[in-house]
Amino acid sequence: MIEPRFSWVYPDRAPLDEGFVAAVRAHGGSARLARVMSARRIGLEEVDRFFGPARDSLHDPGRLPGVDVAAERIARAHTAREGILVVGDFDADGLTGLAIMVRALQRLGIDTTWHVPSRLDDGHGLSLRAVQLARAAGRRLIITVDMGSSSGAEIAAAGDAGIEVIVTDHHRVPSELPPAVAVVNPHRPDSTYPDARLTGAGVALKFAALLLERMAGVPVEETTADLADLAMIGTVADVAPVLGENRGIARLGLERIHRDPRPGLAALLAAAGVAAAEVTLETVGFALAPRLNAAGRVGDADEAAALLLTDDPATAAVHAAALDAANLVRRDVSRAAVDEARAVLEADGGANGQAILVRGPWPVGIIGLVAGRLAEDAGLPAVVATPVGEHLRASCRAPAGYDLAAALQACSDLLLRHGGHRGAAGFEIEATNWPALVERLRGLLGATRPPDGLPQLTLDLALPARSVDYALLRDLAALGPTGPGNPDPVVGVHGLTVTRVRAAAGGHAQLTLRREIDVLDGIAFGRGDLVGTVREGDRVDVAARLMSRRFGGFESLQLGVIDVAPERTAAREPIAIAATTAVAHAGR
Repeated sequence: MIEPRFSWVYPDRAPLDEGFVAAVRAHGGSARLARVMSARRIGLEEVDRFFGPARDSLHDPGRLPGVDVAAERIARAHTAREGILVVGDFDADGLTGLAIMVRALQRLGIDTTWHVPSRLDDGHGLSLRAVQLARAAGRRLIITVDMGSSSGAEIAAAGDAGIEVIVTDHHRVPSELPPAVAVVNPHRPDSTYPDARLTGAGVALKFAALLLERMAGVPVEETTADLADLAMIGTVADVAPVLGENRGIARLGLERIHRDPRPGLAALLAAAGVAAAEVTLETVGFALAPRLNAAGRVGDADEAAALLLTDDPATAAVHAAALDAANLVRRDVSRAAVDEARAVLEADGGANGQAILVRGPWPVGIIGLVAGRLAEDAGLPAVVATPVGEHLRASCRAPAGYDLAAALQACSDLLLRHGGHRGAAGFEIEATNWPALVERLRGLLGATRPPDGLPQLTLDLALPARSVDYALLRDLAALGPTGPGNPDPVVGVHGLTVTRVRAAAGGHAQLTLRREIDVLDGIAFGRGDLVGTVREGDRVDVAARLMSRRFGGFESLQLGVIDVAPERTAAREPIAIAATTAVAHAGR
């Protein structure tokens, strides 16, 4: 029997504002495209920027809070010939942001060195070890990238050592700002910056562009276009929404890589077997970001920073080979840890339908990957912890609809430190507090679980099968580049008959689906289970992404099937399926 894996959330069919539809049509779009854009909260005032040149989506970096004080302090350092230490986080967002900041400061002729903390020894945030390194090197100014907003104690220690700190970050700020010279963070409560969705690399890009304009007369547009490739990687790796300014950065970043990839990225793409001209945000997500992250997970993140900072192709090739090897190790270690975590869960009675919380002796660098896989498999929040000295360090991942950062805040009395976002977070805890945390987190996260227990899948459109054609594919392509917050559109295709289903290598399933006068081919990645539940002759609805497939010189429309459900009577007239508010379609 066919049972949907997701609860389908149908699009709102309330009438659209005529002015909004007209604005989309003025750029060659359709009413269908306008409906998708409206559902993604792209407002009328954003339409021209959405379809216009990428630079139109960028904002004045001078509006970032703290940026004037920070720029003035760096100008004084430049005049006094002070050395600066740039400290960037060990993930891809922090590493690319570090590379942006170092490149900008070095272009200004400032004596700049850099440091990447150890995931195991230091954890997230500015560490006391970094402060000690700055002191030993005679650096009187530290600039953080993708960290520092919650590092009040460490920044105070730096001050005691005669070292000033400029924080550039995008994480949530505490009620009391750290005692830094400046905190450049769009999430500050006094911020008037128009788009707070920037990542750490995005904030670094904006700050770097402002510095080079004010101190060297380099136009903001020139710096942004030159360094956007690095900020784009950080944006994708940190799963930030590809909307607004982030989408503009992504467009400029892709243009930069397609036009002239810097040696480090060219070498990394070669190691991954990807041509620079074919890079998409999906490529960044599965080929570049994992290799940059691998260094900090199973090795030394300095390798990734060095790759991003070199302009020598031969040196870049050496670093790329090391990162590629680290990524292979990361895959093997992660696969084994996921299997072990599943075994522990099974022995402990599973997730109890609320949340997955498991601890084990796994490398701290891969527990986030393990949590992500467990969360994906179960459609539930997952917390994976591992011993680090006398404490436990944990990574958390959750499907849409949960807020991990809020849940951890509600448990702050049990934690040594914590931080993160709605869908990804982390913390450190005394091992003795683990049982109490498990009980409290299960209650908090279980209270926000979807009513039917299935993860939600939002449909951008719901259409009869006859309406799925190349015109629709071209229409939806205007949403690109797609990514988190602006994903590839998912279409509910109604009224199909299964004429063939078979297993494909890699745990996938291939389907042939008949509509009124022809058939559509479907490929369901990672859904080998469909081979045992879907039968020839079944009448079904599918949730799918539209793709174009080339084979033997011919091009054909293909469905990237995400989920399959038994056909519903109302599905023959999709307008009748969706009311004026979103409705769910789940297994019966």
